[in-house]
Amino acid sequence: MAVKLRLVRMGKKKQPTYRVVAIESHRSRSGAFLEIVGTYQPRGISDAEPETVATIDNERAVHWLRNGAQPTDRVARILERSGAMAAFRAASEVPTEVEPS
Repeated sequence: MAVKLRLVRMGKKKQPTYRVVAIESHRSRSGAFLEIVGTYQPRGISDAEPETVATIDNERAVHWLRNGAQPTDRVARILERSGAMAAFRAASEVPTEVEPS
């Protein structure tokens, strides 16, 4: 079973909100998912705050990445901004032993 981290569209017409979810790769866009990892609002919260908002549970995102989940391109960029990809790279680096001299 291949797992992907991808977006599931929510929200109203012309006001998209997305969930970042861990889902089996063969499932449909809005199919049953394994876990919600975060949310992404590309249009911001309101007219007063039009900035893009992404709320990611970095601990769970790193968990799924360490277990082989593949993020889509957009989700990879969101995880990069949240710091989850940096934490994943730091956790997956194998320290090399220093030979005594």
